[in-house]
Amino acid sequence: QVPLLESWGGSVQAGGSLRLSCAASGYTYNSNCMGWFRQAPGKEREGVAGIYKTGGSRIFTDSVKGRFTISQDNAKNTVYLQMDSLEPADTAMYYCAAAPAPCLLSAVARAYTYWGLGTQVTVSS
Repeated sequence: QVPLLESWGGSVQAGGSLRLSCAASGYTYNSNCMGWFRQAPGKEREGVAGIYKTGGSRIFTDSVKGRFTISQDNAKNTVYLQMDSLEPADTAMYYCAAAPAPCLLSAVARAYTYWGLGTQVTVSS
């Protein structure tokens, strides 16, 4: 059993789009805070987006606002990250993260309890 299972990423040209998914199961099934982080070589892990399972409120880091969208399908217990207008600077390993209630959405990695193994996204110029 994989608690958080990310879909495969991919390689696209600048301006292209990708959609990532994260399916929660087991102990993470009822996590109320779910988010996406990314980390490029030589850089710190960066919070990208988060969503409350209950209510659907969302947060985004400034660098992706207007380009990325986080959404959820509660029937499938799955969270999505739709990435449009991709830029080379978006190239990174992307990680799904989750935390049980009580929780607050955060860009700080230590706020999350469960993590996926990561999936690579590469954007060429």
